[in-house]
Amino acid sequence: MPLFEVNDYDRKVWEEELKDFLPQKIIDVHTHVYKKEYFDPNFKKKVIRWPSLVASEDPIEDLQETYHLLFPGKDVKALMFISGRTGKLQNNAYLSRVSKETGWPALYYSNPTQSADEIETMIRDGGFLGLKSYLSLAPSYIPTKEVRILDFFPKHQLQRLNEMGAICMCHVPRDGRLKDPVNVAQIAEIKEEFPNVRFIVAHIGRAYVSSDIGDAFETLDKYPDLMYDFSANCSEYVITEALRHAGPKHLMFGTDMPILRMRTHRIEENGTYINLVPPGLYGGAEKDPHLREVSEEEAKKITFFAYEELLSLKRACKTLGLTSADVEDLMYNNANNLIEGARKSIYGF
Repeated sequence: MPLFEVNDYDRKVWEEELKDFLPQKIIDVHTHVYKKEYFDPNFKKKVIRWPSLVASEDPIEDLQETYHLLFPGKDVKALMFISGRTGKLQNNAYLSRVSKETGWPALYYSNPTQSADEIETMIRDGGFLGLKSYLSLAPSYIPTKEVRILDFFPKHQLQRLNEMGAICMCHVPRDGRLKDPVNVAQIAEIKEEFPNVRFIVAHIGRAYVSSDIGDAFETLDKYPDLMYDFSANCSEYVITEALRHAGPKHLMFGTDMPILRMRTHRIEENGTYINLVPPGLYGGAEKDPHLREVSEEEAKKITFFAYEELLSLKRACKTLGLTSADVEDLMYNNANNLIEGARKSIYGF
């Protein structure tokens, strides 16, 4: 049995829209790899719950099969890190092992309480290329809506990443998302104080709808080496604007797997996003404001979240007149250059 079904409509989207648009080699720069046996039973998620309905775990074998099913005939590898709801020690160790076995790069999932020396030791001993962390690890006395980037990526850790030339994958907090003035100010502060950190703004700053951008690029355009991934982002407008401002050398493809195995069509409504899903496929959809079930007939034209993201990218590229060479940069070269730059800086090869 395959991990999930690929139906005739999915194959039609792949063959007619995506197969020839995408290059042969692809790097997914934003992927979670973890096993549920290592979950922390005491972890309480502070944020949205719908992603947990898609898959309970994503071990390396599932990720590899996912790429085989979604991108047949393509050579796909990933930059990996664990999930925020998992036991950090065991899953970081698991990730280090599978990274060495596959040759796929990985980031260490850090805690803001760790010292700079401990961070460097964990990176080097595990063969990691930098850090990923999450707002849920900020000090518990800080209300979720008030968490800042520097609350879970403290400056002593960023200073060590700066010395190492390592990667920092940042999922920005706060309800304002990319446009939030505190997020913008702290990204600018980090780039000015720690210019050697290979800083990635994940999900284009969680700007999933057009109103999430605000005037953020007016400030962020001052940092031309800032990188963005457009993982889990289906907003053609947001992707277009990010490409217009940052350029095709500074955006990277990502999926946020296993979430993008999800079968959904995303729409914007009242300043937020709604994931339209087939009836009964994701239990508890009625309890999540970001999920809405559609009819059986409508569901026949719903494909994978990953395909929806890539179709949005394709439309953005057409709007801006980007070339196949630009698409190859977005899907492979930019990530490869970032990864190999970090590897050489940290390990010397």
